[in-house]
Amino acid sequence: MFFAVVASSTGTVSYISLKSFDDQLPGKCVSVRCQGYENSLAECVIYDKVNINNREVATATCVQPTNNECDFKCVNGKCVSLSQTDEMCCKTFRCSTGVCLRREAVGDGQIDCLDGEDESKEHTRNKTSHLETKVTRVHLESKLSCGVAQTTRTNHDVEEYQGRARHRRMLGGQPTTPTQIQWQVALEMNSQFQCGGAYIGGCWVVTAAHCIGPHPSAFKAKFSLWKRIRVQPSTDLVPVKDIHVHPEYNPITRENDIALVKLEKLPFSEECLMENPAVTPVCVPWTTQLFHPNHTCTISGWGQTSGGRLSLVLQWARVPLVEDCERFYNDSFKPGMICAGNLDGSVDACQGDNGGPLVCEDELGVSYLWGIVSWRQGCVPSRSPGIYTQVAHYFEWIRLHTGWPTVTRFNS
Repeated sequence: MFFAVVASSTGTVSYISLKSFDDQLPGKCVSVRCQGYENSLAECVIYDKVNINNREVATATCVQPTNNECDFKCVNGKCVSLSQTDEMCCKTFRCSTGVCLRREAVGDGQIDCLDGEDESKEHTRNKTSHLETKVTRVHLESKLSCGVAQTTRTNHDVEEYQGRARHRRMLGGQPTTPTQIQWQVALEMNSQFQCGGAYIGGCWVVTAAHCIGPHPSAFKAKFSLWKRIRVQPSTDLVPVKDIHVHPEYNPITRENDIALVKLEKLPFSEECLMENPAVTPVCVPWTTQLFHPNHTCTISGWGQTSGGRLSLVLQWARVPLVEDCERFYNDSFKPGMICAGNLDGSVDACQGDNGGPLVCEDELGVSYLWGIVSWRQGCVPSRSPGIYTQVAHYFEWIRLHTGWPTVTRFNS
């Protein structure tokens, strides 16, 4: 039996001496390998039972967690000190972006980390190869089909933007440049603006379930829209073919407030959008551990400004992710929800922003759809953050409906 040095104490004792205290002990014991940070033996790697006879058995006293040892909380609730950087993923491989992989995924010939580090020689052969890792990263970034906006702004766009920049803002937001938020979608119902949405690639848009009605033919999606009531040269209008509302959506509690909008294909084509340099899909996160509280993300939409009216120009703002949302909303905060916003109420999404994207950027500058604007307590500045549907929580549901073999940085 192996114990790492993080156990407070280890030792051995003869099995007979233990039997003298408890004659009900079995004649066989399991062979166990622990790393030292488990909460119980059930979390260790357990091998077959072996006959003990009069052999010595291992003993260990586990470290009792204290407040300063809970710098990092694992998914299963374990507290791990930040000083244990090699254990941050709790017995798995940790990518530099914070994503945790199965150990079996390292060196298996398939790149899982965004920068390819799980397949670099540094990790597969214990050799450092900075140049090869850099080459791998450049190769991957050239293959990215989501999360990296293209530069498309024209001089005409800049002139229009400068002429509009003094308009009233959303709650703490500011006007975007014309093609800044390339995954932003405006959903219209019967030719009237209804909600925001986010383009995730192919023929798919993600939005909030409360934004959507039962009749797909009533909806259209506008891409590369800057002014809410006026199209620009790069704007595309695409009819909606189908709508998939999450089957467990609750309109009263706003649980599972997510929907997938499937677009109509172009005539004689498998594509739903014509090639447009002003439109780029945002990446779909595959793990809820990709971003953590206090990470600064962005929201965007045509929602109500501080003047109480819908914004004429697409707005954006930076907001931090907030932890322990239950303290603000008690039982109203449900699984699959996250919250974000400045607690002084200076920046937040508002009515009209609903269904729009909360986007977080990783260390490589790749943007992920981390949340969907769902609800908040009114549009006046408050000390409570806004509530968003956590997209990563619904990763498998999204993959099921899109039919994509994988929904990751490639969104295909």
